[in-house]
Amino acid sequence: MLLTSFPAGPLQANCYLAAQAPGGACAVVDPGMEAIEGVRAVVAEHRLTVGAVLVTHGHFDHMWNAQDVAAEFDAPVWIHPADRHLLTDPLAAISGPSAEMLRAQFGLQDMPEFTEPADVRDAVDGAVVEVGGLSLTVDHVPGHTPGTVVYRVDYDGPEPVSQIMFSGDFLFAGSIGRTDLTGGSHDEMITSLRERVLPLPDDVVVLPGHGDQTSIGRERVTNPFLVELTGA
Repeated sequence: MLLTSFPAGPLQANCYLAAQAPGGACAVVDPGMEAIEGVRAVVAEHRLTVGAVLVTHGHFDHMWNAQDVAAEFDAPVWIHPADRHLLTDPLAAISGPSAEMLRAQFGLQDMPEFTEPADVRDAVDGAVVEVGGLSLTVDHVPGHTPGTVVYRVDYDGPEPVSQIMFSGDFLFAGSIGRTDLTGGSHDEMITSLRERVLPLPDDVVVLPGHGDQTSIGRERVTNPFLVELTGA
């Protein structure tokens, strides 16, 4: 498997590209602000085509360039229906004062016009996205936003890893996504963690939307939110 990533934009959101091998079709996960140049560079370096754009949730730092990548490479955008409206209004999930702060901090006073990509597909629970020989399974994990999802793919490389999870802002190394923005729910987050994370094998590698990678096993014993759920 070919897997690469880079942090993009002022919030340093991780954008990932995954493919079966160089020269094939890839999935681009969470192309946020200022991500398109990095996507172009990786695609060119590894002779890739873009088969799908996968959005974990609709916050602007994870989908700002989704339309641009989709249009340039003629690829569909996968997003959960509950967050689909954010494709055309990416600050709608942020409260008024917070949105104004972000506009000032990151120079967003003159927002570009966002339009829905030509091909939008529903990343609903249990859906499978097929890209160049990779099969990515969608898990709906509301809590950070109503439409937050993670994408899991089997790993067939040399490391002792069964799957890779692209977790967006659902699960981080040592933490979880915030639930105080519009549409967030702490109760739903806890339910998602209990039902979707705890049953997974320890050897699943977690690639989060910000920061360093981790694993389910590591988070099970070090992440305070999961420790509390397990009673460890």
